[in-house]
Amino acid sequence: MSKLKADPAIRSLLNRMPSDVQDSFTEEQLVHLKVAIGARQWGKHAVDCRGVIKFFKYRYYFVLLAGRNRRELSKKEQKIAAISQAITISMFSFFVVTILLLIIYLVKSALGIDIFSNYSFGVWAWFKDLFK
Repeated sequence: MSKLKADPAIRSLLNRMPSDVQDSFTEEQLVHLKVAIGARQWGKHAVDCRGVIKFFKYRYYFVLLAGRNRRELSKKEQKIAAISQAITISMFSFFVVTILLLIIYLVKSALGIDIFSNYSFGVWAWFKDLFK
C-alpha cells in the first residue's frame, strides 16, 4: 500500500467505497483528493461533542470542539493571546496576593499584634462574627 493510501483522511474516504473502486485510483488522483478534503480534516480533540436538535420540521446540528491549539497564529492573534495571558496571570496573581494578605492579617490579629495602635480595618471583628 502506498504512503498516500495510509493517510488517515484518504483511508477514511476510501473505506466508504467498494474495494474495486478503491483500487482504481491512481496516485495523482489520490493527491488531488487529499488536497480537496485535507482542509476540512479536524483531527482529535479533548472535547468533541456533536448532536442534532429537532425543532418543528427542521433539524439543527451542533458541534462543540475543544483542545490544544495546534494552528500557527497570525501576528495579530499572537498579540491578543499574549495580552490575554498577561491579563489572566495578573488577575490570578492579584487574587492570590489578596488572599495571602488577608490570611497574614488574620493571623496577626489572632496573635494580638497591633501595628498601628488604636486603629483597625475591622476585618478581625468581621471574621470573629462569622463564627459566633
